[in-house]
Amino acid sequence: MILLVVVATIGVLAYGGFLLDPRNRGDLLPYAMVIAAETVLVVHALLSMWTILSSGNDPRDFAYHDAAAKLFAAAGEAGDTPHLGGEPVLVDVFVTVFGEEPATVRRTVAAAVGIRGRHRTWVLDDGRSDEIRDISAELGAWYVRRLSAHGAKAGNINHALTLAKGEYFVIFDADFVPDPAFLTETLPFFVHRDVAFVQTPQAYGNLHTVVARGAAYMQTVFYRFIQPGRNRFNSAFCVGTNVIFRRHAIDEIGGMHTDSKSEDVWTALTLHERGWRSIFIPDVLAVGEAPETVEAYSKQQLRWATGGFEILLRHNPLGPRRSLTAEQRIQYLVTATFYLTGICPLLLLLVPPLEIYFELRPMNLDITVWTWALYYAGFYVMQVLLAWFAVGSFRWETLTLATVSFPIYTKALWNVMTGKDVGWHVTGSASARSPFNFAIPQTLFFVFLALTTVVAVWRDSENGVLTLATAWNATNTVILGAFLAAALRESQTRKHPRPHASPVAEQAEIVPRTIVARPLPATAEAAQTVTAGARAAAERGDEASVRTRRDLRPPVPAGGVR
Repeated sequence: MILLVVVATIGVLAYGGFLLDPRNRGDLLPYAMVIAAETVLVVHALLSMWTILSSGNDPRDFAYHDAAAKLFAAAGEAGDTPHLGGEPVLVDVFVTVFGEEPATVRRTVAAAVGIRGRHRTWVLDDGRSDEIRDISAELGAWYVRRLSAHGAKAGNINHALTLAKGEYFVIFDADFVPDPAFLTETLPFFVHRDVAFVQTPQAYGNLHTVVARGAAYMQTVFYRFIQPGRNRFNSAFCVGTNVIFRRHAIDEIGGMHTDSKSEDVWTALTLHERGWRSIFIPDVLAVGEAPETVEAYSKQQLRWATGGFEILLRHNPLGPRRSLTAEQRIQYLVTATFYLTGICPLLLLLVPPLEIYFELRPMNLDITVWTWALYYAGFYVMQVLLAWFAVGSFRWETLTLATVSFPIYTKALWNVMTGKDVGWHVTGSASARSPFNFAIPQTLFFVFLALTTVVAVWRDSENGVLTLATAWNATNTVILGAFLAAALRESQTRKHPRPHASPVAEQAEIVPRTIVARPLPATAEAAQTVTAGARAAAERGDEASVRTRRDLRPPVPAGGVR
C-alpha cells in the first residue's frame, strides 16, 4: 500500500507539473477551466496521500489493553457492568428515529438492547410514531418524544441528555444495527481522560442498486485509510452514528452543535478546539443501509456538502481565531473543501464541447495525444488503482456517481452562500416521486453531450482523424448515460415492485407504562395514577415528551440494566 501511494504521489506531481508548464498552455478559457478543476483535484489527492501514509498508527496502546482486560472483571463472573479505572460506569445508547420504517427501527433497537455491558437503550423519536413507541416498549427500551423537532438530530440528542445521566452515550442512526461487542471494543479508550469520543466506520449491507453500491464504495477509502490517518493528527471527526461520547466533554461545549446540517463534524471541530482528543478505529461494529435511490442519495449528499461548505465559509479552519494545531487546520480544510472536488467534473465536462464547437483547446497543439495520455494516466489511473486496492476491484458505480453529482454540490455551495436553509432529511428517506425529478441537470447534460458527440464524430469523419475531444466527450456521455439508465431501472422498479415476504412474529400483549416528563413513580399505585393521567392526555391530543417501557420485558442478565 505504501509503495502504491508513493508511486501515485509521483504521478500526481508529474501531472501537475505538466499542466503548469507554460509551453503546454492552450487557449485561455478551456485552459483556465482545466487548471481550476485539476488544481482542486491535485491538492486533495496530495493531502490524501499524506494522510494515508500516516495511517499506520494503532490507537490501542497498553492502557487500552489493560482497561479492556479489566472491563468486566470487577463485576464478577456473572456481572455485566463495565468498569473503567476500577469504577463502574453507566452508558446510554441512543437510537435516533425520524420517520424510518418500523421494521428497520425494530432491528436496530433489538440489537442495541442486546449490546454487552450494562446500559440503557433510548429510542429518540422525532417522527412521533405510536408504532415506534410500541416497538420500544416491547423490546425493553426507553422511548422519548419531544414537543418539537428544533435542532433536528442534534437537538434530539441534546434533549435526551437532559433525561439520560450516563457517563458515556452512544449514537446509532435508526438503520445501523450494532454489534454486541460495541462497548467492549470502544469503552476501554476512555481510560484516557482526554478522549472525547471514539468513532467507528459506516458499513452497509444493502448493496442492491447502482446508487447504493456507488454511495457505499465512495466511502471505502475514507474509512479504511483516511480516518485512521487522521488519528495521528488528532483530527478524526464524528460521522454522526456508530460513535460513543464522553458526557463531560459534550457538556463542556454546551451540547451537540445544532446550527448545521452536519452537526457531527461541527461538534468534533468544537471539541478539538477545546483540546479534546478523538479516536477512530476501522473495526466495523455496526452495519446500516446506504441510500438506494437517486432521491435518497441526492438528499444525503446535499446535507453533507452543505455542512462542509458551512465550515469553509463560516468557520474557516485557517482563520486566526481557530485554536487548532497546524495539522488539524489542514485536515479540517480538506474536510471543508472536499465537495469542491465534486464540482470539478462540471468544468471538465464543458472542455471537450469548447473544442468541438469553437476550436478552443486547453493544451498546445504541439502536445501529442500519447504525451498527454502518459501524464494523465500518471494521475488518474493511479487514483483508480489506489481505489482498486482499497475496495478489491474496480467499481464503475463509484466513478459514475463521482462524475454526475456536480449539480448536488453546486446547489449546496449556492445554498450556503445565499443563506438558504434546506430541511432535514434522514439518509435513506425517499418519497414516491420519480428519480428523474432529482436528475434533471444530469438529463439535460446527457442530451447536450450526446448531440455534441454526434457532431464531433461527423466532424472527425470529414477530417479523417479521431480527435481526443471526441473520445473524451463520448466517454462523458456514456458515464452520464449509465447513471440515467440506473434511474430508469429504479423508475421501472417503482412501477412494478418485486413482492417480498414480511414475516410477522407472534407478540405478547403489550401494556406500556407512560410517564409524562416525570421520573418513574415509586409505587404501583402511583404508576397507575400517572398512567391514567398520561393516557387521558393522549386522548386529548396533547403533545408531550414521553418515556415508555414494557411492563413484561424480557429478563435481564445479572448485573445488567437494559
